[in-house]
Amino acid sequence: MHLYEVLRRPLVTEKNTVLQALNKYVFEVADEANKAMVQQAVEKAFKVKVTKVNIVTVRGKAKRVGRRMTYENPWKKAIITLAQGDKIEYFEGV
Repeated sequence: MHLYEVLRRPLVTEKNTVLQALNKYVFEVADEANKAMVQQAVEKAFKVKVTKVNIVTVRGKAKRVGRRMTYENPWKKAIITLAQGDKIEYFEGV
């Protein structure tokens, strides 16, 4: 997998903007991605030093379609902690 395919999109929510004060950023990542791949992708894309990566698998929500219960696809998100003094300018002003 190419490093630029690992990061799908940044997740900008109220909780995630609070985490930015702690120097943590949240991204949706590919299902096949592991911690090492996410760390390399963030360091290469944003030219920062990553100190820690946490990956969470988010279960799909249940939806009712007529009489059936269907589920959205599960996906992964990564919480990245940067070194002291580093920041990602992509999130500034959001």
